[in-house]
Amino acid sequence: MIGLIIAIILFNFIAFKINKRLTANQIVHIWAFTIALQQLGDLYIDTKYHGYWYFSKDIDGWGEILTLTVLIPPVNMMFLNWYPTGEAFHKRIMYVFYWMIAILLYEAITLLPEPWGYFKYGWWNLWHSAIIDPLLLLIVLGYYKWIYKLENKLLAKKR
Repeated sequence: MIGLIIAIILFNFIAFKINKRLTANQIVHIWAFTIALQQLGDLYIDTKYHGYWYFSKDIDGWGEILTLTVLIPPVNMMFLNWYPTGEAFHKRIMYVFYWMIAILLYEAITLLPEPWGYFKYGWWNLWHSAIIDPLLLLIVLGYYKWIYKLENKLLAKKR
């Protein structure tokens, strides 16, 4: 639990301190979308198929709530805030690649024994994450671009 609490404090502090791009509306949208997407994935991989779980296989409270609500949304905020919009395609690909390395390193740390680690594998492993995580980052990026367009459309109507 110590590792989870440190990560939550650190990720949230960095995400909100460095935010220069995301509006409050975008943050709320990204936060809610991240929770919904993570919950949907965890419902199947964690709960139904026991591919991985947080702390224990049973749903036992606060640890799971924290991982589902305040751990990943600030990471997505950082990813989007620093995303090199308007840069060359290869720079955007490299950006996603570097994020994948960071995410996989962090996931490896979460596998440490408690109190530092809180993530456990069933049949899941880092290779599964290496395949799925870029897709998840691109889904979050696509959602952000959609919200951005909707905001601009709304603002254009008000002018």
